[in-house]
Amino acid sequence: MEIRPADSGIPLDTLDRRIVGALQIDGRAEISRMAAVLEVSPRTVTRRLQRMQRAGVLRVVRTTGTAQAVGATVLRVRVLRGKVDTIAESFARRPDVLTADIVLGGEEINVVLTGGPLTRDRLLHHQLPATGAVVSTTAHSVLHVFADAAHWRADALTSDQIAALAPAPAGIGAFATDALDERLLALLGKDARLPHATLAQLAETPESTVRRRLRRLTDAGMLRTHVVIDPRLLGMDIDAALWLNVPPARLREVGDALAAHPHTHAVAATTGPANLIAAVYCPDLAALFAFTTDVLGPLGVTSAETAIISRTAKPVGAQQLRPLSPSPAPAPSPRS
Repeated sequence: MEIRPADSGIPLDTLDRRIVGALQIDGRAEISRMAAVLEVSPRTVTRRLQRMQRAGVLRVVRTTGTAQAVGATVLRVRVLRGKVDTIAESFARRPDVLTADIVLGGEEINVVLTGGPLTRDRLLHHQLPATGAVVSTTAHSVLHVFADAAHWRADALTSDQIAALAPAPAGIGAFATDALDERLLALLGKDARLPHATLAQLAETPESTVRRRLRRLTDAGMLRTHVVIDPRLLGMDIDAALWLNVPPARLREVGDALAAHPHTHAVAATTGPANLIAAVYCPDLAALFAFTTDVLGPLGVTSAETAIISRTAKPVGAQQLRPLSPSPAPAPSPRS
């Protein structure tokens, strides 16, 4: 079965989706290992993976741990009708913006800002108020992350395949990284599948050292990867942001339950009118309705505001802006 959204590039069949699923389990999984688990030839895996990478529909990047997202700011920015692309593109250009989504209707942008307090306050108190196109802004501080984008898995593999691909961490715990560790992590930021030999050349260190360092970083949970791909290519046509109210005594229980659900790709406890936010992928609106009634209802969620994401100006893991329209973008309004 092929899935090809009208504007999302090449079609992906069942094997392509399984390769994506394998990379979601281990972004640096070797071709031979993926081929053995998926029961195809290494040549086939290589050819399929290169096809997706060359078409620009798949990229594997390094991502930080969930603990580092605590303290991030989630913004709900309402803008004048007709100005959403200009403001969204401005946010997407900022290196301190993790993701920027345009809500259906074109009058709101959801932004995750990872900068420190000075950067945040400068944006909130000076730059956005000076932008005539911004109507209002609501800011929520992230208190706890139950799941982030790197947790989400395409429903493409069996439980046995997942177990076979999952790396076996030694559980050595975090440690103080040195200059070489940081150099390797930086090199993997844009392409987490860089071969050991390439990393060794770029870092000017022996390949055996690179292998040893990466294994230690992986075992300590410091080398996490994230597959950047349009979820519509995996059969998930609906992306929705949920702003939830949960009784405080059940906040951790509900957060853990939502994080374990296959539809969610982000769950966090926040300050503000809603104390829990979740981002979900669903095949269609009927599935989103079922999620609301059959998942949120039994969990005791007292209220839920649902916002459909119509477009993503900057997906998690993006290194540069993806234009939202064919016309040249105007000069950005909020400046970093």
